[in-house]
Amino acid sequence: MAGRFGLVSVCLLLLYHGSTVQGEMFTAMSDMEHLVYLESEMVDALKEYLRAEQARLDTLTKIADEFESLSKKATQDAEEYLYHPVNAFLTVKRFMVDWTNVNQLVKEDVASQYLNNVSQHEGYFPTPEDLKGAGKALFRLQDTYKLDSTDIAEGRIYDVQDSPHLTAQDCFQLGRIAYEDADNYYSAMWMNEAIRQLEEENPPTIQKAWILDYLAYSTYINGDPEKALQLTYELLEIDPYHERANGNKAYFENELETVARQRGDRGDIEEADRPKEVKRSAHLDYLPERDKYEALCRGEMVNMSPEREKKLKCRYRHYKRPVLYLQPAKEEVVFDKPKLILYRDVITDKEISRIKELAAPKLRRATIQNSVTGNLEFAEYRISKSAWLRETDDEVVRRVNRRIGTITGLTMETAEELQVANYGVGGHYEPHFDFARKEEVNAFKELNTGNRIATWLFYMSDVAAGGATVFVNAGARLRPEKGSAAFWYNLLQSGEGDYSTRHAACPVLVGSKWVSNKWIHEYGQEFRRQCYYPEEQKYY
Repeated sequence: MAGRFGLVSVCLLLLYHGSTVQGEMFTAMSDMEHLVYLESEMVDALKEYLRAEQARLDTLTKIADEFESLSKKATQDAEEYLYHPVNAFLTVKRFMVDWTNVNQLVKEDVASQYLNNVSQHEGYFPTPEDLKGAGKALFRLQDTYKLDSTDIAEGRIYDVQDSPHLTAQDCFQLGRIAYEDADNYYSAMWMNEAIRQLEEENPPTIQKAWILDYLAYSTYINGDPEKALQLTYELLEIDPYHERANGNKAYFENELETVARQRGDRGDIEEADRPKEVKRSAHLDYLPERDKYEALCRGEMVNMSPEREKKLKCRYRHYKRPVLYLQPAKEEVVFDKPKLILYRDVITDKEISRIKELAAPKLRRATIQNSVTGNLEFAEYRISKSAWLRETDDEVVRRVNRRIGTITGLTMETAEELQVANYGVGGHYEPHFDFARKEEVNAFKELNTGNRIATWLFYMSDVAAGGATVFVNAGARLRPEKGSAAFWYNLLQSGEGDYSTRHAACPVLVGSKWVSNKWIHEYGQEFRRQCYYPEEQKYY
């Protein structure tokens, strides 16, 4: 577009230059003949501008129609639409990539009114960090649930209906997010997927050369210089003057020659020298129990023998508390060691709605407590937003707090405030303990209420896929069921931490997970939970 405007500018400059230097141009026919040809070129330039402008408007019209269709679908039920992780990613991606392209198209012409309107809303746009986070959430879901990139790109995620498809450009953006995060495993995977999707597109949504540029480098870093060189050759066939590709070509060729000399021959690569299966980098896989954690999230490796399962009970309980005689608790012991209890129908839909309503304006990114300093800080292994509700905020908060105290028999006087959390796309909390271990000397110091003796966890939504609570050391798994609550003791009856309670919130695959929890502390429980010496230790 700049070139076309440049031609018009040159023509105008020539007219101005001729009139000032030559003076009365009409006195010379040769000068007039020049103007005729110049005017013809200006008309051609004007028509080219009009064609380009019409093409720009046609492009904007097509984009607007597509966005309108997506917007109508999304606004019918925004929460349900965003349940799907790909929809969530594409929504952020449209703001960060597609709307940016729209703005560039509009800026090519005078569009002050549009730009003024946009500027009023720019403060609410996602940031580059949001795009990065949405992309990494998809990678996390792939890791945990063993999702294939082609299945995701072509809309096949478990049994989820109406799953959107990804274009080659969408896949490229995912690959670039991984690349910029030094995650060459997923960078190569999604760049390869971009190539596959590009082969099916007409017209293409991205240039193949852009994909090959990233793919060649990621392939090399993943330990396959021979394949990286082949990709570089393919890139240079498209763009022979690509500066980085030419530099990489020389580097890759030199490295392969060095490897051949070290083997002492220039023949075929021996089987032992062939590239191994590409796996995730070790520095990205810091969690010791990752394999077991992810298997439990998928519903695998649940550790419950038939003999142990026979001893589990499901019953109405009043615990000899008068208020529960008329409406007993629906107790289901779902695991024995640690004893995990699931209370059914323990919070109503109306109470859930009110708690969510109270929490919504207070939601902030959840923090963790640094085990050394005791300070609260953000962590990559906990992705959710949370809010804290006091009893003074609403009668509903007071009511559910009393209910927890009545059912557990523990005092709420020293418990923490009710924490409400929402896990969105890929939202998770990797394995952790709720109690403070002996080396965590500063934990809960400011509260002065002792350690966290027990945890109560309300499930305030159903989750279509993913989002389970898993206990990695014990091999237990709880699925979120709206209206239910899980309860367990974090401390043994000796006061020591129960290491079998190490647990995690699995990534949400499809849906939005709402929970609220009450961390109950030691102080005030001295006469409410019987103590035992280690040799008499009981789990419940």
